Amino acid sequence: MPRAPGAVPLLGHVLQLVRDPFTFLSSLRQHGDVVRVNLGTLPVYFVTSADLAQEVMVRQARRFEKGRFFDQLKPLVGNGIATASGEVHHRNRRLLQPMFTKERIADYSDIMSRNARALADAWQPGQTVDLELAMAEYSIETLAETLFSTDIGRPAVKAVRDNLPVVLANLLKRAMSPKALDRLPIRANREFDAAAASLKSVIDDVIAAARREGASDRHDLLSLLLKEKALSDTEVRDELSTILFAGAETTAAALAWTFHELASHPDVERKIVEEIHEVVGDRQVTIQDIPKLTGIRRALDEAVRLHGVTILMRRTTTEVELGGVTLPAGTEVAFSLYAIHRDPDVFDDADTFSPDRWLPENRDNIPRGAFTPFGGGNHKCIGEQYAWTEATIALATLLSEWQFTPVPGHTPKEVASAVAHADSIPMTVTRRARDTSR
Repeated sequence: MPRAPGAVPLLGHVLQLVRDPFTFLSSLRQHGDVVRVNLGTLPVYFVTSADLAQEVMVRQARRFEKGRFFDQLKPLVGNGIATASGEVHHRNRRLLQPMFTKERIADYSDIMSRNARALADAWQPGQTVDLELAMAEYSIETLAETLFSTDIGRPAVKAVRDNLPVVLANLLKRAMSPKALDRLPIRANREFDAAAASLKSVIDDVIAAARREGASDRHDLLSLLLKEKALSDTEVRDELSTILFAGAETTAAALAWTFHELASHPDVERKIVEEIHEVVGDRQVTIQDIPKLTGIRRALDEAVRLHGVTILMRRTTTEVELGGVTLPAGTEVAFSLYAIHRDPDVFDDADTFSPDRWLPENRDNIPRGAFTPFGGGNHKCIGEQYAWTEATIALATLLSEWQFTPVPGHTPKEVASAVAHADSIPMTVTRRARDTSR
């Protein structure tokens, strides 16, 4: 069994994960398809290829349950769809699936478009905007509005804005720390627990208010969940918290990185803006425009490939064979989609932003299962189409109106969280000139 080099007594590889997680995770493929990493004294076996990740997520999924990463998430989401396994997961996913149909997402798209338009109208020419912060606020606001009707959900929106970033900042630290620290009042635990408790309390209040007022005439996710007789209020809260956790940072990071990459590749940006003007014109972006905005989808795919999910974990429930290695029941198994999506054996110029790799004639050269930004199998993210729709609408709305110029002297740095987000992406916005000859 190959082991990652550089382990130190008691801490194992924790220091390497804390100091430079992306370099460390990407380096593991050099040591084998299955590599042992020690979190303190806890061995975690990383699979480093897309094929073995598919073994874990899809082909041998029944032999795994959610692992340590999701255990650390339970104070926020309880036994929601992200952390549940087996029959509970199957039941909850079946109940939630109708809430993410094409028809429902079309309803949510009106909120997405309205919020993107409000953001575009709020900026002034020459203003410096931190795209990382702006996209986080847009994603949280939009997600919260689709979860809770605005008249009863305002406290929840504020609570999400205040507490979700704290939860996200500390979750990975908790998951990657030695188990001996789990119950100690270290800073990461204190901050996470306080933010999770605050967020759950506010969501409980909103659920209670919705029960009192009646939810039959509303079409937000909270109302739809409350109509499910099979779910208790605690289970409703757990699912709402799960969707908030899974949906906010992922979309925000994808948007911020896409703006950054497009500003660094003006030829790509120009073609996308031309496409937006041709498809949408001067009107508001609608759900019907999404399939036609193929340039945006390629840019999003590429930004997500480069800046993806940091770590996912599973735990074996029975003996499992992976890559010629036999792992007993109870073994922690992990993989990094961030590292897998940058595998040079799969992607040419793997560290380069190249949306054309997703053109139909080129996409067929990428092996099936090599690009899985939302996971795979029965645990694939239920909100995938929601996220693509929200991100496409935001990009089309903002790019049609504004030109984004990076502020000199700052290079965005990746920060490890649930996904690789940026420390900040400051941009100067100027009105985009329209081609009036057409």
